[in-house]
Amino acid sequence: MAKNDKKELVIIGAGPGGYAAAFHAADLGIKVTLIDPEVNPGGVCLYRGCIPSKALLHLAKTKEEAMKASEWGLKFEEPKIDRKKIADWKKNVVRKLTEGLGQLSKSRKIEYVQGKAKFTGKNELEVRPKKGKKISLNFEKAIIATGSSAMDLPDIEIDHKKIWDATDALELKEIPKKMLVIGGGYIGLELGSVYAALGTKVSVAEMTPGFLPGTDPDLIKVFEKNPPFKNVFLETKVEKVKITKKGVKVTLKGKEEEQSKKFDCVLVAVGRKPNTQNLGLDKLGVSPNENGFIEVDAKRRTKLEHIFAIGDITGEPMLAHKASHEGRIAAEVITGKKGAAYDPKVIPAVVFTNPELAWCGLTENEAKEKDRKVKIVKFPWAASGRAAAIGEDKGFTKLLIDPESEVILGGAVAGKNAGSLIPEIALAIEMGSTASDLSLTIHPHPTLSETIMESAELFYGGATHFKKS
Repeated sequence: MAKNDKKELVIIGAGPGGYAAAFHAADLGIKVTLIDPEVNPGGVCLYRGCIPSKALLHLAKTKEEAMKASEWGLKFEEPKIDRKKIADWKKNVVRKLTEGLGQLSKSRKIEYVQGKAKFTGKNELEVRPKKGKKISLNFEKAIIATGSSAMDLPDIEIDHKKIWDATDALELKEIPKKMLVIGGGYIGLELGSVYAALGTKVSVAEMTPGFLPGTDPDLIKVFEKNPPFKNVFLETKVEKVKITKKGVKVTLKGKEEEQSKKFDCVLVAVGRKPNTQNLGLDKLGVSPNENGFIEVDAKRRTKLEHIFAIGDITGEPMLAHKASHEGRIAAEVITGKKGAAYDPKVIPAVVFTNPELAWCGLTENEAKEKDRKVKIVKFPWAASGRAAAIGEDKGFTKLLIDPESEVILGGAVAGKNAGSLIPEIALAIEMGSTASDLSLTIHPHPTLSETIMESAELFYGGATHFKKS
């Protein structure tokens, strides 16, 4: 086993958290060793998650918009689906971005080690590279950024042929005629939407009474106005899955009945779990909590002063942008920057379906649970000139405002480009802005951003383009 000199900072995992921490630490003058199984940084997000799924969702939305244009007098023929070309395009997007991160890593003189790492002591790691002998690394400080992986279901084995996980779905090996998606969370809805747009008859089975459990119902209703799915089975459990020569036979148990359905394939999309296995955490004396997460303080430190953890392994929400922010905080703490701490008021969430759904800060559900007094104002996109001009008038923009201080506490958007609108509301909350601040900020016309301004105007009675009855 080869042995190297002591490393100043070792980071395990090169996803959005790991590479953000590595890049920022290097910019701050630290010598960084970044370890990951892939040939370049990127992690699940770039290789098998956020980026490839959004590339395919963009394609799906392009098709849907082209077909919708016939209602306005611009008729297109039914698009021809070239599965292989779509898959190649998606791979090229991933390759371009990951290779770009590889170049950024080299330009910062980061030592990149391709392999899997685990702790063998409080200041020592063992790295098993893809090729060659094991490597033992001594280090001063370490950041654990190993992310998460898809959750399994008991008694349902992922065979990658007829029963898929999200990675299989993103490979686009085939476009099945009939697919069942198990799970009505954001991964199930996004990937189900992709395949529905490509011509698959998609059904969804969800154990709870609705999609996106925990999300405000009014957001879900906008999506449900024109769902892309053939069948939806709510409050339904998948009791049995049997692979046959003709496909997959699935037994679905609802509140009142049990039924059997046949599909060409099944996609299991029931959430993600933190990757804390096989890391040698016992050698550090660190144990995941009852939910499987590594507990950290505001500086992203574990119980050991020199060991940090960031991203999905530290708890909900399991989002790439949260991991990146945590990575930068950890890097600043390690360099001794005073006041560096993880203390966000809001973490925006976006579901990239068509329409997009986005929210941040206090939600209506949370306000009810906490018995928090708020004034809720909602501007319907039917009153937006821009929304009408692009045929997107079924959405809305919502703000939750403290009735006494007038401070913005939360917000949500349902509709086209919601993910690009929600950051303004997030910034308003972070800055402690009031409804007056938003209403008096001149927004360009005609844009969807005006809906944020007019939502704030509603707090004071009526908006320019909408008057509550």
